[in-house]
Amino acid sequence: MKYLEKTGLSKIFIIVFHLVGFIGFSLPHLHDFFISFVPFHLLLMTAILLVNQKEFKKEFWLGLAFVYLAGYLVEVVGVSSGAIFGNYTYGNTLGIKLAQVPLLIGLNWVILIFSVGAVLKKYFKHLRNLKSLVGAVILVFIDFLLEPIAVRFDYWSWADSVVPLQNYVAWFFVCFILLRVYYELEFRKSNPVAMTLLISQILFFAGLNVTAV
Repeated sequence: MKYLEKTGLSKIFIIVFHLVGFIGFSLPHLHDFFISFVPFHLLLMTAILLVNQKEFKKEFWLGLAFVYLAGYLVEVVGVSSGAIFGNYTYGNTLGIKLAQVPLLIGLNWVILIFSVGAVLKKYFKHLRNLKSLVGAVILVFIDFLLEPIAVRFDYWSWADSVVPLQNYVAWFFVCFILLRVYYELEFRKSNPVAMTLLISQILFFAGLNVTAV
């Protein structure tokens, strides 16, 4: 009963926070207020995922640390060189930066990889390459929805205001590698809120794209 209570409340929190955020981001006079809560939102969603994780073996923490550090470091190299995703710079929305990259960007990678990884873990049986491939495609789709919103609300900006094809190609390969490592590590990947979080993010970004038209 406590497990169901925790899971149910977590799903309600996820849906309500994304819905309220959607309303706030859709109303120009509330933009600044809601933008200031973006770092808190990332921390909260990470916490909800962790609270609903079914076990905390050493391999789980290893995977979480790897995804965070790899996601953050690839962004550092990407921003400084332009060689991975293209030429872009981070704004102030995502909070404190180190080496021109927000420290919270690693948590964004954790949320994405652990959500889609948990959703796909029961499909394709032991075909880890296929699961990683499908997961990477889903995450590229999410990035496609995210890019216009990120630019609009100062998450980051692109040179010449154009998102290069290189960005999506790099996203695919980075996501595939991170998911492949995720599936190699032996820990229980079930997370009852992963699907809710993934769908909420897709609807949130898709909805904001529609309202911007």
